[in-house]
Amino acid sequence: MRQRRTGKPNGSDRAAARLRRRTLLGALGAAATWGVVAPPSRAAALPSAPVMLSRQDWGADESLRFAADGTEVWPTAYYPVQTLTVHHTADGSTNPDPAAVVRSIYRNQAVGEGWGDIGYHYLIDASGRVYEGRWSGTDGIFGHDSTGRLMVNGAHVGGYNAGNLGIALLGTLTSTPATSAARTALIQLLTDLTRRHAINPLGSVTYRNPVSGATRTVPAISGHRDWAATECPGTVHTDLPAVRTAVADALGG
Repeated sequence: MRQRRTGKPNGSDRAAARLRRRTLLGALGAAATWGVVAPPSRAAALPSAPVMLSRQDWGADESLRFAADGTEVWPTAYYPVQTLTVHHTADGSTNPDPAAVVRSIYRNQAVGEGWGDIGYHYLIDASGRVYEGRWSGTDGIFGHDSTGRLMVNGAHVGGYNAGNLGIALLGTLTSTPATSAARTALIQLLTDLTRRHAINPLGSVTYRNPVSGATRTVPAISGHRDWAATECPGTVHTDLPAVRTAVADALGG
């Protein structure tokens, strides 16, 4: 049974947070971190790691994940990663503090939408910092179980969540492109995730929801609009072919 995390950090929490920041997505060639085998060629081409902020770092109020009786609103469940979906948050916020924006999205999705937590696994701000999204345990591996192989079930594509890992760029990008820093961080993160889960960034997948059985054929790295009638992820969607190619190049083709 997983330990409930509170909003108040103690000494061990702070030490764990420092360890996460040092190691999570750390040199992407360090396969031992994730228990996977590094690609045999062009390892030097792998991009360096972005700055990673844990839920504690951005100030998540962990009590929002629980009902009045102390039970988790959306109990954690883990599934193999089949595909990766990119979003923009389109939250309309003008707050200059991205951590505050993440906290607002978290509260809205956890409480307002009733999802029990933030729906995305990772969020990226305009400066290229990556934020831990949905709570996945106390092991320090963002979005995954303690082995780093299974993803925690999120809430970002209706009907197609289990096995579908969600990454959201902060902001409304319907007519504005992502910043260079955000785009670079997206490529860095996708490089690590496709490598860790043996996903071909240039391929397509026939996704099958392990809970409902629903299927859909999509690019392995997709945009939200590949799943539903939506503008999300805005201008990022037209850039996804180039993003996929950049990820493939970083992986050595």
